[in-house]
Amino acid sequence: MGEDAVKVEETPKSHHAGAPAPMTQAQFLSWRRQQDANASARRAEAARKREEDIRDGVVQMNGRELFMNEPWVFDNNLY
Repeated sequence: MGEDAVKVEETPKSHHAGAPAPMTQAQFLSWRRQQDANASARRAEAARKREEDIRDGVVQMNGRELFMNEPWVFDNNLY
């Protein structure tokens, strides 16, 4: 029975099998700056597209956008 079993060679492993090496602080900060830049670019693109869609009349404005773009709608002096 032991003769047929496949022998597994054990190699010393630092932490866990398959786990990546620990990240240095410089690597983390670089990664974080890249993630923040990507998120900022996505938000800016979404805001630009929404402004364009509002200008073209494709989407309805929310209350804040309506107040910023058409403040006369909220003028109570008309009543």
